[in-house]
Amino acid sequence: MMTRSEQLYKEAKQYLPGGVNSPVRAFGAVGDTPRFITRADAAYLWDEDGNRYIDYVGSWGPMLLGHNHPKIRESVVRACEQGLGFGAATKIEVDMAKLICEMAPSVEMVRMVNSGTEAVMSALRVARGYTRREKILKFQGCYHGHSDAMLVKAGSGALTQGIADSAGVTAGCTKDTLLAAYNDLDGVRAHFEREGEQIAAVIVEPVAANMGVVLPQPGFLQGLRSLCTEYGALLIFDEVITGFRLSAGGAQKLFGVMPDLSTFGKIIGAGMPVGAYGGKRCIMEVVSPVGSVYQAGTLSGNPVAMAAGYTMLRLLKEQPQIYDQLQSGGEYFFTQLQKIIQKAGVPCQISHIGSLGCLFFTDRAVTDYESARASDTNAYAAYCRYMLRHGIYVAPAQFEAMFLSTAHTRPLLDDTLQIAETYFSAI
Repeated sequence: MMTRSEQLYKEAKQYLPGGVNSPVRAFGAVGDTPRFITRADAAYLWDEDGNRYIDYVGSWGPMLLGHNHPKIRESVVRACEQGLGFGAATKIEVDMAKLICEMAPSVEMVRMVNSGTEAVMSALRVARGYTRREKILKFQGCYHGHSDAMLVKAGSGALTQGIADSAGVTAGCTKDTLLAAYNDLDGVRAHFEREGEQIAAVIVEPVAANMGVVLPQPGFLQGLRSLCTEYGALLIFDEVITGFRLSAGGAQKLFGVMPDLSTFGKIIGAGMPVGAYGGKRCIMEVVSPVGSVYQAGTLSGNPVAMAAGYTMLRLLKEQPQIYDQLQSGGEYFFTQLQKIIQKAGVPCQISHIGSLGCLFFTDRAVTDYESARASDTNAYAAYCRYMLRHGIYVAPAQFEAMFLSTAHTRPLLDDTLQIAETYFSAI
């Protein structure tokens, strides 16, 4: 007999491509079908069949304080009572922009948009407009949204689907996109030596979190900063995942490397549809209506999304112990999980930083796109299906991250570890 989620998926496939509105939700990479979620609270999700899961996806990252946080929910309700959107300037936009500038060390001015994809697309246009150059250098396996120029060796869903490039993206859209291997500073230097005067910007996830979680090797980010400064290119940090998760100032504060531009996504809206890009004042002032780089959006700075994001960022700024809790929870969980895997003798490695982590089913060290792709996706699929059947909601793809929140208490982490231990000891 079909479950309610299976029935809904069958119906959805008649009206939505693949039955979903984002590819990774289809669960095809793990040989399963989507769970249709009805509600979420703290560290839990519930599906249409009444199953409860401990959630390690967290709406793909923004739920730092857990789902349905009461203060964030209250701020959204108050904002909704005043209207859902105006398409006009509001005070909360100013408050939000000021708060981001106070928290992100490199950001002096910011423009609100509606998604991480839009933030990256706009930041790249700004970089080109500011430098009067055309080429952008990105890294294999780093995902920067689905704008045409960035769908070259993209990570995340594109990597899971086995699609290096997307149909519908013309050669003209990607001709100015240069590729390098993540953590390969020599490769980046070679690009600059060949055509440095044409490179407008280098864009990078400071912690690559869309080919699993791959940490920057010592000196990599600092080397990118030095090369960009030497050749007059801009350094763009895509902090859609790392921003305000790894520290109150994002990865740039944690690593002490200052980009020229930064992009942010749903995390600044506490999970609501929102994004932003920002950076040095002299760069951001090329944006219309001050400058000649055009970018607009009727829904940008939506007051409901701003209320949610402002409330969460204020909590993060005013309560630094939140990051102590996230750090200690992540260190405990991923360290214990690694011990379980080692004891079982399974060829699997843990890569993590703070509350962000990933299991790679491989016996090789994972430092870039190619080593990530060597992972055994069938082994991950079996693990994922087992965890789902036992009430643990993990990403339905090898190349996605696990996200912890302050709602993941030690007992919940221990429950998860016990289920993982049962699985790994059995195989």
